[in-house]
Formats: sequence, structure tokens, C-alpha cells
Amino acid sequence: AAPGRCAYFVARKKRFCKMVPAAGRRFCGEHGQQEGENGRKRIPCPLDPKHTVYEDQLQKHLKKCNSREKPKPVYFVQDINAGLKDVAEIPEKQVPISSLSKEELENLIIKLKKASNGLELHLGEEILSHQALQEALNDPKNGESAFKHLKQQASILGNMEKLHLLGPGRCFVEFGAGRGKLSHWVDTALQNVENIQFLLVERATTRFKVDGKHKRRDSIFERLQVDIQHLCLNKVPILEKKKLPVVGIGKHLCGAATDLALRCLVESYTTCCNGESEEPPPKRSRNDKTEVASNSSADNESNKDDCKPVAGIVIALCCHHKCDWTHYVGREFFKSVGLGPVEFHYFQRMSSWATCGMRETTTKASTSEESEDQTDDTEEHEQTFSKTESGSDTLQGVLTVEERKEIGCLCKRLIDHGRTEYLQQRGYKAALQYYTESAVSLENVLLTAVPSPSLIPEPTM
Repeated sequence: AAPGRCAYFVARKKRFCKMVPAAGRRFCGEHGQQEGENGRKRIPCPLDPKHTVYEDQLQKHLKKCNSREKPKPVYFVQDINAGLKDVAEIPEKQVPISSLSKEELENLIIKLKKASNGLELHLGEEILSHQALQEALNDPKNGESAFKHLKQQASILGNMEKLHLLGPGRCFVEFGAGRGKLSHWVDTALQNVENIQFLLVERATTRFKVDGKHKRRDSIFERLQVDIQHLCLNKVPILEKKKLPVVGIGKHLCGAATDLALRCLVESYTTCCNGESEEPPPKRSRNDKTEVASNSSADNESNKDDCKPVAGIVIALCCHHKCDWTHYVGREFFKSVGLGPVEFHYFQRMSSWATCGMRETTTKASTSEESEDQTDDTEEHEQTFSKTESGSDTLQGVLTVEERKEIGCLCKRLIDHGRTEYLQQRGYKAALQYYTESAVSLENVLLTAVPSPSLIPEPTM
């Protein structure tokens, strides 16, 4: 052991403990008991057994333990955006795709193609850029990975500008914000614009945040450390105070997080703001969108003074294999084409075929923890598949690589179509488009939505 350090050898880490023991002792408090150095007993902390505490100091420790439950913020409303309440509809654990028989797999593919028949599944391209990122894009110091992210961020901003969402008097809510780079570039693009604020929603604690880099002193940046599932936007104090129109944004918002964000914006925020009940709107058929839009318009007109509606949504989609029927916003669409939770389960698993092909694992895999928490954006989330997930060993000989890729893409588009229908039924003009080349990111589809014409008042200066 190093001089002045604990003499306990940590076998798991193959090194000595680095803690500094009390004067005259060989071991730190954690390891002294194990070595019988003193008579005080250490016990696992009941809040987090990964660390121990002196038994006679337990009550004092519980008051300051970092694992103690923190008070919930005012905008925390349990499961407000969770979606499905009836657990009876959630299927029991399904067998993996690799365990399906050839006939079962073929039946699933027939159902997929039948449900997709007649839908507009060929997406247009809106690969745009924005002046705010030109200097960074031309900086030779950026490596390939940084350049790819900048191209995506530039296109997202370009699409926002095309939809007239980059303007004064707005609150930009970045879901799955991670380090907050997308908000940073939006702020850079709006250097000379007044009355804007940013809310960065991220459930994980995040290192290397870029929030402090914005130079404009009058722009407000606030982090909300909360799971999107429990976020009631209209209870966020700065939104309550100013009631600015909200623009929801996100870059690679993993699977179910996209559905939670859409509910947060379109259901809990809008209905809470309008003073209505928090129950979802009644079920509607696929053919009455005009009526829905006019009803929404009437509601918004009557509540104009109380709250301004969501001005727009721009989300780069990601990780369809992490979607969840419980949270999915397109369940009514799935049911309307004869599909249910069982088919959804298999389609969301099969969606990974669009990006992982027959690869066993990728060399640039990020950790699953990074993918789920959006704490690191050095690699895209499509890099996290395994041989088991793709089921390549069983499906070899049943489907070619190209067929698998085509089916995976079809699954993604079907899931995304359910999202656009959900938005359209609530009075939004929703669209899907490729916002960057597949060479830049395999997850290259952008979901955009703005209220149908005349639903939104002019932004305030």
C-alpha cells in the first residue's frame, strides 16, 4: 500500500484501497471492521447496500446519505405521461424472435406488410443546414464523430427554421438533453432574439454540460432532472410565469422516450394548461381529422388568454427496439389495422434489423447505460445490438440480409406512422423525413409537427 493510504487489498480491483485512514490506523473506516482493527461494527446501508456505515451512527448517516430519497420537484406528477393504465392489456413475456418457427415468422411478416399496405412509407429528404453551425462545421480540429453530430444538429436547426420555429417569445424544451448541445446551437442561432428560454430535460446527472457556454446573458437555461414519464410541463415555474409557446426538441430520443415526450407536450401540457381534465381525448376514427382539428381550434381559441399551445415538435428518432406498448402513442392506429401488443413486441424487436444487419456486435458499441441515459453522444444508439437480439444464427437461410433490412425499416416506419397519426388526430400537421444521410447516422429520420393553420397565436416579443 502507498504511504498514508489504507492497507486493505481490494481483490476485485486488484489494487490497494486508496482511502486515507485515521491517524494511527492502518485501515480506513470501511475496511477496519473487516480486519478487526476496532470493536465498532459496520453494517450495509439500508438505502444502498453498496456502502457500509457504523451501526452506532446509522440514524445520523441516513439523514445525509446520498442515496436518500430527494424531495420531488413541483413539476413531478407520477406517471402523468405513462399512457396505458390497464395492465391486463400488457402481454406476458414473449419468446425471442430467434425461437420463433419459420411459419410464425412468416405470419408476422405477412401481418406487417398487410398493415403497411396503402400507407405513405417512402420518406422525403430535408437535409438542411444552418448558418449558426458553419464555423464549427468548417473547423478542421473536429474529428469525424464530432463532424457527424454537427451535420445532424445543423439539419435539425435548418428544419426548425423552415417551420418558422426559430423566433422570439418561445420556450425550447430539449428532451433527453444529455450535455445540452442541441439547445446550445439553438441559442447560438438566436443570438439577437429576445424573450427565449430553454428547459433541458434529463433524468441522469450529466458531466461535461455545455449549458454555461451560451454567451447571451438574457437567455434562460434551466435543467429539469426528471424522467419524462413524470414531467408536468405546465407546473415548471418559469413556464407558469411567462406561458411562452413551447417548442419540443430532441436529438436521438431513445424509443419510448419519444412517446413519453409526445404525451408530455400534446396531452399533459396542453390539457393541464387549458384547465381540462388530464384524461386522454376520446377515441377517434382515422377519417375524422378535420373535425378534430376544428375542435382543437375552438378549444385553443377559448383558452388563448390562459395558455399558448405547443408551437412545434422536432425530434430525431432513435432506438425503435426500445419502444414499449405501455407508453406507445400509436396504439389506436395499431388496433385499427388489426394489430395488438404481441405484434408490436415483435415489430419493435425486428426494427433493429434495419441498422444491425447480420453483424454480431459492432466495434464502436457504446454502453447500454450511455444509450439509455443519453449521457454520452459520441456514438449513435444503433450501435448497441448483439447477436442474440438480431437472431442471426436462427434466421440465416430464412431471410437474406437485404430482406431483414427491408423488414426492419418497415417496422420502424409502421411504428412512426402511429406517432404521426396520433399527432394528426390532435390537430397537428405531422411529418417524417430523412434529415441526414445514412452515412452520417443510420438513425436519420426526423419527426416534425406544428399545429394546423390558425391554431397558434403570434409569438409575443
